[in-house]
Amino acid sequence: MTRIRKSAEDRKREIVMAAIRLAGDVGPDRITTQHLADAVGLTQPAIFRHFATKSDIWLAVGEHIAKALSKEKTDPQVENPLECLRDLVFDHLGSIARTPAIPAILFSRELHVENDQLRQHFEKLMQSRRENFAGLFAKARDNGDITPRVAPEDAAALVLATIQGIAMRWSLENKSFDLQAEGTRLISSLIDGFKPVVS
Repeated sequence: MTRIRKSAEDRKREIVMAAIRLAGDVGPDRITTQHLADAVGLTQPAIFRHFATKSDIWLAVGEHIAKALSKEKTDPQVENPLECLRDLVFDHLGSIARTPAIPAILFSRELHVENDQLRQHFEKLMQSRRENFAGLFAKARDNGDITPRVAPEDAAALVLATIQGIAMRWSLENKSFDLQAEGTRLISSLIDGFKPVVS
């Protein structure tokens, strides 16, 4: 039987996906290169032919997660910014539901302490997401959809914190509820609290 030789890019992707899968199973801090080698059917030296260091593997994981969470590009002329925001939150939670290891990787203190480049990568990702949300809230404020007393940056930070909190609760509660439905419900309640009071 002829063994199909995979390209270096295919092997790298395979290793990255194995790291993400194993992070969901055993936690990112407990994964060894031997775990990865066993998962993809390689030797440890072969893993290091594709990634010079274990930190490089986690950087590649970070880039993969960033792509999954950064697909949204909001139109500055969007007519209904709050509806757009709800859609973005729904998509964000959907990415997490499809890849349950994301919260564990994003908030792993050990990974960040050992890999400052990875920490900075995720910091930029969260900053970009926060700025995107703030832009939508600013547009909603200009439209009169939220009260001018609410700073768009604060509203964005609260939404992002709610997403992070619900994702961690979902993970801790063994994924026992519909993450997208529950998260969208909570975010909608939060957004409703920003709306102008009608007397």
